[in-house]
Amino acid sequence: MNPSRHEIGIVGGGLAGASAALAFARAGFDTVHVAAPASADGRSTALIGPSVRFLERLDVLAALDGRAQPMFAMRIVDDTGRLLRAATVEFRAAEIDLPYFGLNVLNRDLLDVVRAEGDRLPGRLRRIEETVAAVELDADHATLVTDAGRTVACRLLIGSDGRRSVVREAMGAPARSWSYPQVALVLNFEHQREHEGVSTEFHTASGPFTQVPLPGRRSSLVWVETPEEAARLKDLPLDRLSDEVERRMHSILGSVSVEAPVQSFPLSGASVMRLAGQRCALVGEAAHVFPPIGAQGLNLGLRDAEALLACAEAHRDDPGGAAMLADFEARRRADVATRTAAVDLLNRSLLTGFLPVQALRAVGLGALAALPVLRHALMREGVEPGSAVAGMMARARALLPGQRASG
Repeated sequence: MNPSRHEIGIVGGGLAGASAALAFARAGFDTVHVAAPASADGRSTALIGPSVRFLERLDVLAALDGRAQPMFAMRIVDDTGRLLRAATVEFRAAEIDLPYFGLNVLNRDLLDVVRAEGDRLPGRLRRIEETVAAVELDADHATLVTDAGRTVACRLLIGSDGRRSVVREAMGAPARSWSYPQVALVLNFEHQREHEGVSTEFHTASGPFTQVPLPGRRSSLVWVETPEEAARLKDLPLDRLSDEVERRMHSILGSVSVEAPVQSFPLSGASVMRLAGQRCALVGEAAHVFPPIGAQGLNLGLRDAEALLACAEAHRDDPGGAAMLADFEARRRADVATRTAAVDLLNRSLLTGFLPVQALRAVGLGALAALPVLRHALMREGVEPGSAVAGMMARARALLPGQRASG
């Protein structure tokens, strides 16, 4: 069977892959998206900063039609019960002149909209709902074969096929993985009181317990626990689990009613030594795996897709060529590395009983509560990665001899 030929091929049916397929097709690239139908996903994602703007340019946000909840404030509460406890810190988007930090949306709603927008581009986006069985890479093309025997060739192959990526395996890219002694329960719930667009993260001795607002009197919850406690909680009837959620939240939203299903995920992380190879690049969980902490996973994957598209547009004469892929690697490496280290450090700092680490954490959160300048810098870095470093560099340049006079 002769292969179908395209400029861009994307493997993986999750949100990062579907968004990348829509973005490349919207930009005028002949795109094929190869993925088995995605399984139902009851989780939500807090879209932050660049992710919001990226999806806005793709007309995805307008199509969500009230299914996304703005997050106006985020609160961190030390609920570890340890000797050295940190001050409660509240971040408000209005402090840095933003209407909101981001939007929380159910993954299934977001995927439905992304795919519907792609359906509007039948001449530029082709979908093949089959599983990729093999990938071959050479200097001119990447070729993939599906489990149904279909062959597809493309100039740039994008692997967005998860932590067991077939594309990454074909690249021969070494991956370093690790696990945590924790399991995340993920669920949605209704509650008695208005959340007012506030997300509250309770830091506990077993990990974060994070409520994120959804439209109406509903919220999503990521609850990190020991494997034994997570198993016990997941087996509870929904009414008893609802009581546990209300108790752990100190009833700040009143009585709650947990919705089925309750999902659980062992916490792990992974990083890949290279993000690009011969005629291919990795985005999303094919490139980096995060525990569900700090809203980094999909946001980082969408930044991968946006950067890869920018590089392809800058090298339209040869998308997938060595120069384009080197540009992508350079653009994404620092962001991925720093976010990986930050999430890992936050999670491990909660697990340790070592007093000096507890003291450092308490002092750090206390400084954020007391010093608006520091708090504002962290907020800007959260919604605009790299902005804190850029701001420090700008202030440093302003202090150099001759700079103030020339301004």
